[in-house]
Amino acid sequence: MGAFLVFLIDRFVFRISNFLRHWYVISFQIYANYIISILEQMDRFFALKISYKYLFSPLYGDRSILGYFFGFIFRLARIFSGGVFYVIFTAAAAALFLVWAAVPLFIIYKIVEYSPAFGLLGLK
Repeated sequence: MGAFLVFLIDRFVFRISNFLRHWYVISFQIYANYIISILEQMDRFFALKISYKYLFSPLYGDRSILGYFFGFIFRLARIFSGGVFYVIFTAAAAALFLVWAAVPLFIIYKIVEYSPAFGLLGLK
């Protein structure tokens, strides 16, 4: 009987740890790779690194004062708008993952909240 109880406890701990590893670690890796791929696709549109590199270059090779002026203004606006969009997107992605990570904790809280022992302790 003792070996069977040890086996059940071992399986219980293994399944819980396996679930937590899959839910938090592996899902974070998959989600992070997905978000990074989306950011890479967005960089093809915003081109922050290239815009920063050519910030003081003239627009379309026009070496007049207007070419330098508009090149600086347009590239600066592109860097600013891309940076703001990246920050908003990254914050939304992080918030979505935090909601995902909180789901098991919320389920455990609801189970404990509706258990009879929770009401007996005067916590309800």
